[in-house]
Amino acid sequence: MAKEEAAEAPKQPVMKCLNQYIRDLSFENIAAQKNLGNTASPEINVQVNLDARKGDNNNFEVILKLTVNADADDKKVFLLEIDYAGVFQVENVPEEQLHPFLMIECPRMLFPFVRQIVRNTTADGGYPPLNVDPIDFMALYRNELQRQAAAQAATETKN
Repeated sequence: MAKEEAAEAPKQPVMKCLNQYIRDLSFENIAAQKNLGNTASPEINVQVNLDARKGDNNNFEVILKLTVNADADDKKVFLLEIDYAGVFQVENVPEEQLHPFLMIECPRMLFPFVRQIVRNTTADGGYPPLNVDPIDFMALYRNELQRQAAAQAATETKN
């Protein structure tokens, strides 16, 4: 009887990060290019986007995109854009749970590396190192689902 129960038990989800890399990185030091001098305490705005693509077998490329704008006195100080990707092998995740898994768990794994790159890039650009605040990928995912549902409801109302 114990063998039958063990055979029926669902397998645990498995996620392996096979590779991670910078897909694209851009840092524009606008203040230095325009000789604006040292700008005190710029206002920092961070935007986050996620994307996932199916690869071979159970492999998926997940891309975490950050855009960091720094403005002071209505002037752009710097702009940093990074697309950081990971190739993940995902097994034993039901199809209906795969999308949230890719959009929550995979970016959660990539984020510390992106944060370090942003920190180093801003420091190398002549600014104090920028530590991006932790991102709640679960809340980000839920907000996107709500936004899509509202957009779909608005479209259906028009028709």
